[in-house]
Amino acid sequence: MNNLKLYSELSSKLELNSKEEGQEEILLLSAFDIERSRLFFASSATRIYTTHLSSFQNDRSWGKAPLPAEVDSVDLEPSDYMTALEYLMEKEALIIGTWHGLMLLHSVDGNGTQVVGRVEGGIRCIAPSPDGDLLAVINGFGQVLVMTHDWDLLYETELEAALEDFDFSGQPTVFSRCETPISWRGDGKYFAKLSEDCDSSTLLKKIKVWERDTGELHATSESKAFMGSALEWMPSGAKIAAVYDRKADNQCPLIAFFERNGLERSSFSINEQRDATIEILRWNCSSDLLAAVVRCEKHDAVKIWFFSNNHWYLKHEIRYSKQDGVRFMWDPTKPLQMICWTLGGHITIDNFIWNTAVMENSMALVIDDSKILVTPLSLYLMPPPMYLFNLKFPSAVRDISLYSKNSKNCLAAFLSDGCLCVIELPSPDTWEELEGKQFIVEASVSESVFGSLVHLIWLDSHILLTVSHYGFNHYGSRTSSNEDGLLGFYSQEIELVCSENHVPGLPTCSGWHAKSLRQNSLEGLVIGIASNPTKSCSAFIQFDGGKLFEYTTRIGAVKHSDMSFSSSCPWMSVVSVGDSGSLKPLLFGLDDLGRLHVGGRILCNNCSSFSVYSNLADQVITHLILATKQDLLCIVGIGDILHGELDMKYEDFIPTGNRRREENKNFIHIWERGAKVVGVLHGDEAAVILQTTRGNLECIYPRKLVLASIVNAMVEGRFKDALLMVRRHRIDFNVIVDHCGWEAFLQSAAEFVRQVYNLSHITEFVCAIKNENITERLYKDFISLPCSKDTEDVQARDSRGLGANNKVSSVLLAIRKALEEQLPESPARELCILTTLARSDPPAIEEALERIKVTREMELSSSNDPRRKSYPSAEEALKHLLWLSDAEVIFEAALGLYDLNLAAIVALNSQRDPKEFLPFLQELEQMPVVLMRYNIDLRLRRFAKALKHIVSAGDAHYEDSMNLMKKNPQLFPLGLQLITNPAKRKEVLEAWGDHLSDEKCFDDAATTYLCCSSLEKALKSYRACSNWSGVLTVAGLLKMGKDEIMQLSHELSEELQALGKPGEAAKIALEYCGDVNRGVNLLISARDWEEALRVAFLHRREDLISEVKNASLECASMLIGEYEEGLEKVGKYLARYLAVRQRRLLLAAKVRSEERSMSDLDDDAASEASSNFSGMSAYTTGSRKSTTSSIISSATSKARDMRRQRKRGKIRPGSPGEELALAEHLKGMSLTAGARRELKSLLLSLVMLGEEEIARKLQRAGENFQLSQMAAFQLAEDTMSSDRIDEHAHTLEHYIVKVRTEVQNSEAFSWRSKIFISP
Repeated sequence: MNNLKLYSELSSKLELNSKEEGQEEILLLSAFDIERSRLFFASSATRIYTTHLSSFQNDRSWGKAPLPAEVDSVDLEPSDYMTALEYLMEKEALIIGTWHGLMLLHSVDGNGTQVVGRVEGGIRCIAPSPDGDLLAVINGFGQVLVMTHDWDLLYETELEAALEDFDFSGQPTVFSRCETPISWRGDGKYFAKLSEDCDSSTLLKKIKVWERDTGELHATSESKAFMGSALEWMPSGAKIAAVYDRKADNQCPLIAFFERNGLERSSFSINEQRDATIEILRWNCSSDLLAAVVRCEKHDAVKIWFFSNNHWYLKHEIRYSKQDGVRFMWDPTKPLQMICWTLGGHITIDNFIWNTAVMENSMALVIDDSKILVTPLSLYLMPPPMYLFNLKFPSAVRDISLYSKNSKNCLAAFLSDGCLCVIELPSPDTWEELEGKQFIVEASVSESVFGSLVHLIWLDSHILLTVSHYGFNHYGSRTSSNEDGLLGFYSQEIELVCSENHVPGLPTCSGWHAKSLRQNSLEGLVIGIASNPTKSCSAFIQFDGGKLFEYTTRIGAVKHSDMSFSSSCPWMSVVSVGDSGSLKPLLFGLDDLGRLHVGGRILCNNCSSFSVYSNLADQVITHLILATKQDLLCIVGIGDILHGELDMKYEDFIPTGNRRREENKNFIHIWERGAKVVGVLHGDEAAVILQTTRGNLECIYPRKLVLASIVNAMVEGRFKDALLMVRRHRIDFNVIVDHCGWEAFLQSAAEFVRQVYNLSHITEFVCAIKNENITERLYKDFISLPCSKDTEDVQARDSRGLGANNKVSSVLLAIRKALEEQLPESPARELCILTTLARSDPPAIEEALERIKVTREMELSSSNDPRRKSYPSAEEALKHLLWLSDAEVIFEAALGLYDLNLAAIVALNSQRDPKEFLPFLQELEQMPVVLMRYNIDLRLRRFAKALKHIVSAGDAHYEDSMNLMKKNPQLFPLGLQLITNPAKRKEVLEAWGDHLSDEKCFDDAATTYLCCSSLEKALKSYRACSNWSGVLTVAGLLKMGKDEIMQLSHELSEELQALGKPGEAAKIALEYCGDVNRGVNLLISARDWEEALRVAFLHRREDLISEVKNASLECASMLIGEYEEGLEKVGKYLARYLAVRQRRLLLAAKVRSEERSMSDLDDDAASEASSNFSGMSAYTTGSRKSTTSSIISSATSKARDMRRQRKRGKIRPGSPGEELALAEHLKGMSLTAGARRELKSLLLSLVMLGEEEIARKLQRAGENFQLSQMAAFQLAEDTMSSDRIDEHAHTLEHYIVKVRTEVQNSEAFSWRSKIFISP
């Protein structure tokens, strides 16, 4: 699916120096120096011409000046001639063979010639082996001599007959001198030659294959009528190419291919006249192109064939006049560079590229000789040589250009005979009628000469822009170096007018007239041209080196463009992109090294092919599709290119060693190595067309392009197209709802139903709706939503709890309403409505059954209601509902409607055993209605309805209602509303209180008991929850005596003291028991120093005052010791943390370096190596675990996790969690709010007792500890989020100063007394 395009044609002429015997000097032989890129030519005047390939570039050789060359003369006898010329890289010299048998070694650099030997019978051919170790020489006696490059003869082999034209006295013909009848296989193990068949009276020949090492004959083919001595072994060694002469059969020559064993494999005809001959066959170095010199009656031609899908295509033809005697060679290292030369010294370097045959409108135009095979890939995806129809031209096609815009399709073709042909194709809608047809195309009529068209594009539907080369002696170009004074390269506009009317449905192939409008001389080598899609009659011209100029037809000149490439890019494309609401051109260029250039920078360094995709109707490009040399297909959004977001998303288009990273939204692994992108299908098709090296076409649908086309269709309101794409590509249907938020879809639900108008598709859509935003989970990496603002609003609503839970129900409700409004009544519509009810969240099964119930009632009424035809039968609707939902759920929903007949029908249609449900339904049928509903509600666990029904059944069922409330306590509030009898209400309240008491909700139970005047139970509940004030209050309500209250108070005080509430116990002892001693002691236990001192002074008890003082001094001394000890622990833990953290950072750096070194390993090895570092402690030195020991059972893993949970909070030295545990421990050492409150009370009491110095020491100790703890924890937090530890900045002293400044007046230090704060 590619065409071979000649993108660069450099031509120049060697200035030959002499004439001999009245004849002009001509070139006979050639050789090539791979190492220094030099060309050598041997002339009929025994001269050697040496020129460098760089001369064609450096001197800008447009044929205006002779090609610079070094000339050396070889002294030979007057009757002797050079018959063989080869370059020996090992000798850095030319090996020359002569007609009389001299073997000369000519040093080009030293300009010296040495005779290294003489071969009897003369030398007819010298063929070095591919490795340069051996030389095969054919002499005039029909012998093959094989020798080393040191001229040692290894062996010689006799041929069947001597050469027919051997005659020392005569002179060789021009063409006999350039024959190379020996061809080596690429690895040098075998060589082959055509030999005449001695046993045949006719001129038959055989292909003979010899072994390199022994010289033994390896294989011989059958005797055939081979043409000349043209024979070429494919460098890869798979085939040997030769030519059949079929003049006896009145047919043109046939190129045949043989295997090493001499068996013929395949062949193809060259499609020329019967008198055509093939003299030279050459494979290029990559073995994919076969070129030949075909000499016809009126011209010579260099033809290039390519093999694909079992068919040989003639991809290019260059014609020469017969007087030129053209020869050629392939560049040994560049498979697409050909060097042609003529007898007169005209040398041309032709550089080719493979251009995709798929045009921008997905039309495939494949060149095959004089035909163009046309296939619209959007209609038929079939590879060549198959096609829809073909166009037949007068001669071989060299270059084509397509214009496709506004339903107008025009094709221009430049032919090998110099003619220009134009065809206007019909509308693609009518192309199916052209299947299998062939249309003859006539050349356009022109009075002017266009030269050799190297590049060709359309500016608009009637103007072509070309780059023409004048001065060639190519046959058919009708130009010479002095005609019209034109010489070199010119940009040229050609106006095209058709004198025939266009017939709808058929191509217009004749009646075209071409006229040259204007020409501009070009001073540089043009690499490519491309039209500007954003500007009328404008194009970009790329010169050698990547320089870009913009061409405008109105101005008729070129002006510089700022978007030049950094190197020459033979593959160039200009596309239209949208940027901030305006259109601008974006230029892509791919150079020979695989670097993809765009916008003056390099986008990718390993690109093998690329194309562009547009999902918009205005053909604005939205995505770039490129294939890398690592066989990855990348889908790049144009927005990412314009906004410079490539490095982060596409990882430089280089696959990493981690397989999981390669499974990326932007990368697709190409399953066949070497496959390339040849085209795309734009719009809703969203397809990428790949061609494998075998020629097969593969069409893939990248998820990113498919989703982009679906979202684009939704934005444009094409709901039907979007739904069809979702179904075709198996995309989640929720993307239709979520692309702009489901609330936005609700507004379009009616239009969605109207457009789709297919109940089967709508039903499928309804069944797929889920309560999640699929664009944020499944497809978040593939699409960028166009409705960002609406999406943000929806997300805001979701965060308030209004989003996902309502999506399914809301969307299906909107679809249901739209079905009822947009579509006529029909059984299918009713089934679709039932589907929306069954798929709601929660399922509206009861509503669905209500609709089925209406249908059933219509059936039972036996009325002739015309609406019955618009509804399915009740049985069909019920079966549909059973298919959508669980049968048990539907049965229970039918029971919930209290329709026993409907429940029976559901049970029967769900294939349940009648013995299971009939007795139950019969039992219900015999009950009163209220009890029936009560029992149904109990079965369905609808306890609220059951309570209502049983209460409405009367007092006879009061016990049942009480039992129901006791079993379901949530019904007590409803029971209190339903039961109005005061006595029964008290029973309900007491039962509720008992339940709350059982549930340990003693406060609520006490309140409930108080409501029903059950004071004893209320007192027990208050006492159970240690609510002493409530206990004593209820005791007052019970009118308890003074002694009973005193006893109760003592008991409560002791209970509170035992529960660790000495402050509350002290309050009871002081207020209810009058026990001052006990009260003060309890306050001291509670560390309520101020209150204890107040009570002691209140009762003027010196003993108690002294006791409070002693206790406060003892507590202060203890706290000072604790704070000093805590200060030491903070320092110790912080030092330990910093050491562990430093070791952890060093280990992490080591692991990262080892991971980088393992990135070149295979995926499994890298995965195993990286897993060996998991779970390391701070002291791990990287010891490897065996694969067996690293595989543990899930049970063992769970047990280990449970142990970790139990040990959480412990600091285990060397454990993986030590670092975090140390930081958490430092945080946990902070002063609590209660500790700060007690500390403040103690400081104030010490001051009241005159112990100012102790108070000062206490405050200083507490302050130092708190500052150190806060500074240590802040230091730990900062280093935990950092990748390095600064020995000067990350110190405790530095952070103490920092914390002291920051929290001086904070709430954490409000316990301090300002009188004791250090200055």
